[in-house]
Amino acid sequence: MSMGEVRNKSNIGASGRAVVIALLAMVPACADRRYEPFAEIRAGVAAHHGQQLLSAQELDAALAEFQNAIELNPKLVDAHAGLGSAWEAKGNYEAAAQSFAEAVRLDPSSLDNSLSLARMYQKLARFADAVRAYLHACELDPKSYKARFNLGVCYHQAGALNDAIKAYEQAMALDPGQPGAALNLGAVYDSQEKYYEAIHVYNESLERDPSQPLVLINMAVTMMKQGRITNARKALERAVEIAPADAMAHERLAYCCLVDRAYDVALQHYDKAIGIEPRMAEAYAGRGAVRMALALQQTNSATLREQAVNDWHHSLELKPDQPKIRKLVEKYQVPKKPEDTLTSMLDGSK
Repeated sequence: MSMGEVRNKSNIGASGRAVVIALLAMVPACADRRYEPFAEIRAGVAAHHGQQLLSAQELDAALAEFQNAIELNPKLVDAHAGLGSAWEAKGNYEAAAQSFAEAVRLDPSSLDNSLSLARMYQKLARFADAVRAYLHACELDPKSYKARFNLGVCYHQAGALNDAIKAYEQAMALDPGQPGAALNLGAVYDSQEKYYEAIHVYNESLERDPSQPLVLINMAVTMMKQGRITNARKALERAVEIAPADAMAHERLAYCCLVDRAYDVALQHYDKAIGIEPRMAEAYAGRGAVRMALALQQTNSATLREQAVNDWHHSLELKPDQPKIRKLVEKYQVPKKPEDTLTSMLDGSK
């Protein structure tokens, strides 16, 4: 066969594939699918069709095609990887991990499949397995920021903080323009109460790109732990300026204003946070604190007092595990009216 004939066969196009599929459908199946006539060709066609179905989010049909391809050719790496992707899309991470593991076993040189396997182990909280898979990916491509960064994330989730620091630092060296590694490295230092180290990392990241609201928020939180409310407030004002729709930025800025007793400004930012994220328990808790502070300033304003307690109730409904807020409700809830007490007594007598 000449080179020209080989090229013509490899470029049969969509209509040609349709003819091949039709012809193969006419060939009877064998008891052992691996020994069907043209089994490898059939497997390739099934895997290709599975990828098309996967792209169209027809997941069950894609699963069937990939499984058909594997029955015909158990060594077809793309079919195992496709099956893993389909299981992942359906949320079955255990099955996805098994499929990606087989794809990696058949072809250990595939970076994409190694990363996919590591990601599944991470979702399953199988951190030791995930670390091994990410380390394998790092060996395949020592310059892969994605592999090194996710290795750091995995160590971080597993509580191996010193290993996480090393991985994040390596990721930053590979691609200094990526903010994720610096952000997470600062968070690790913060969790170790190494506040100056955390702020140093955040500042380095901001020098490369000043428009990073999440870095500014994290830096502000670290400063707040140091009692540097003025500095934290400036960082959060910048974050709000960059990302006015970031609920966390408004909530943290409101807290700084509350500590500074700038109650009116605090209320504005708590309201904005709640408007953006109506289920943010911290924002309701903070707004309740502001309203109660104002109520106590205004000779126990009954309206503000009631609003504050209602905010705390709402916060507890969203996030019940807040013992400090529960104590505030008990301390400041509006006393029952005499007729309410009588009604409760009558109800209890029934």
